[in-house]
Amino acid sequence: MFSKTLIRVNMKLKDYYNILGLPVNSSVEEIKKAYRKNARLYHPDINPAPDAKDMFISVTEAYEFLIAYHDKINSGDQAYDQAMEDWRKYRQDKSRKRATAYARTSYSTFKNTKFYKTTRIFNSDSIISSFVVSIIVIIYTVYGYTYRLHHTIHGFEKPSVVAFIMLLVSGPIFLVVSFIYLKAYQETSRKQKKKS
Repeated sequence: MFSKTLIRVNMKLKDYYNILGLPVNSSVEEIKKAYRKNARLYHPDINPAPDAKDMFISVTEAYEFLIAYHDKINSGDQAYDQAMEDWRKYRQDKSRKRATAYARTSYSTFKNTKFYKTTRIFNSDSIISSFVVSIIVIIYTVYGYTYRLHHTIHGFEKPSVVAFIMLLVSGPIFLVVSFIYLKAYQETSRKQKKKS
């Protein structure tokens, strides 16, 4: 990876992607996934290496820049140059100070910060799939139980009421969890639209 001396110089776009181990123009989801992996790898609470704190600060800075300016990075040289200038003037130092504070906390405390929670990956396809699965579980639970009550199968007992209730409860729970993730996905999408 990068040495401590590179952390102190002005970073370029390619450096930020390299720090996270990503190719240039990676997606937001890839950036979030890489950051979560690297934050865990380099957090000083977990990693006792002498340069772990500096690397944690670097991966946090890289993540913040790439997420904040993701749309501008891909929109052309002038927009990128302006984004880099704004970053260096207003946000880079704050990002490093924030990362330094996170490095001083325990990893479990860091994982509970609002900042770390921004790294969650919400995918519309998986949310829709979870809605569909939860509805299918509810329908098949009710249908399967009533079908078994009316159509006995030789050699099998009547269907278990306990199993029916457990499956019937799990469907709505899964539906509620899917709804919570949908709300979080919508909120994340709304914030990203405001930034652009």
